[in-house]
Amino acid sequence: MTKIAIVGSGLIGRAWATVFASHGFDVAMYDIDHAAAKAARTHIGRNLRELAGYGLVDDPKESLARIRVADRLQDALKSVALVQENGPETVEAKAALFAEMDRLAPRSAILASSTSFIVASRFSKSLKGRHRCLVAHPVNPPHLVPIVELAPAPWTDPEVVERARKIYLRAGQVPITLRKEMPGFVLNRLQAVLLAEAFRIVGAGVASPQDVDKTIRDGLGLRWSFMGPFETIELNAPGGIPDYCARYGKSLTDMVAQSAAGDPFGAENVSRIMSEWTGQQDAARVAALSKWRDGRLAALQAHKRAARRKPNGQ
Repeated sequence: MTKIAIVGSGLIGRAWATVFASHGFDVAMYDIDHAAAKAARTHIGRNLRELAGYGLVDDPKESLARIRVADRLQDALKSVALVQENGPETVEAKAALFAEMDRLAPRSAILASSTSFIVASRFSKSLKGRHRCLVAHPVNPPHLVPIVELAPAPWTDPEVVERARKIYLRAGQVPITLRKEMPGFVLNRLQAVLLAEAFRIVGAGVASPQDVDKTIRDGLGLRWSFMGPFETIELNAPGGIPDYCARYGKSLTDMVAQSAAGDPFGAENVSRIMSEWTGQQDAARVAALSKWRDGRLAALQAHKRAARRKPNGQ
């Protein structure tokens, strides 16, 4: 079986370990805080049992048995095909960690970062093995939302990107490949635009935050759970995408231009939003809601696996 190293055992690291172990990979997990890594393995056991309850994992005990906690980074990287890094979200921290991984990992190993915003060229440019470095950005939580954005640096070997793509496919993920570097990649840039407009709408007094959430949850989100934006507009005009743009393009462009000004995430606007938002903003509430969300995502993922493919086979 292909061996995977998980470096960093926080929320994303342990979710990645869940993904790989549940798809037959042997996983070595390392964290500079050894106790944190051991605790993460216990948490992963709970993840696997919950996934099994939705039919998403066949044997949670067998999957957990494939995960070990390594005492040293060198031990974790031994004979691996891919390293999934989940360290601090700073260029300096990632540059230092990638330099160490480049020195210790087998020459054939792929070095992938889970970073949400930092492009690979910023932390790999001075490495001897920079050709094998890339970003593999997941969505939280990766064990329930399968998209992974493969974002190579300009010098990343295309063969490395293709090998990474095949590994993530084997792990049940849905990889996409960026053709050039862009901070924030695809998902976060799309999400940023939607969030900014949601904050502007509430801040301007147009609608409540609860009603904006309903608009996505019970409106756009229902379509988007099975279709992307291009697929959606293709069905919103008789002549497909060109017809849609001809009919609605000017109105859309005008709306985008009207929304461009101001800082939607500034303190004043956030205060307006929070004046209408219910629920204590604390860790206990967030943890409880996260557990509820994960259950709903697992149920949706199980449903999507059972759903029929589209008529054209895409």
